[in-house]
Amino acid sequence: MSWPGGCGSTGGDRPLPELRGRDVIVVDDGLATGGTARAALRAVRTIQAGRGRVTLAVPVAAPETVEAMRGEADEVVVPATPENFRAVGQWYRRFDQLTDDDVLGLLAGAGCGGTDDT
Repeated sequence: MSWPGGCGSTGGDRPLPELRGRDVIVVDDGLATGGTARAALRAVRTIQAGRGRVTLAVPVAAPETVEAMRGEADEVVVPATPENFRAVGQWYRRFDQLTDDDVLGLLAGAGCGGTDDT
């Protein structure tokens, strides 16, 4: 299994990090239904093959979704679970949608790649 584009590079594939035996923190911008986080947690669990802990960390979430996620992760860290939660975006001053190119640019700028030899 590999990460297409080498984590922001324009060519080649970079292998996914080895997760077996490692503790993993899955981070999301918030949980409304939890569908994306649930898929990510299950993917990590599959790759880990039962070795290593999985923590889910989000800044804000619907209270009922947090309870549902407790069965998916070893630990769920959520500082805010407002009763009047309607959508993740309501809890941000600015909540613009990002494109794939935006994310790849941010990863490359963070030292995650940019050339095939990194």
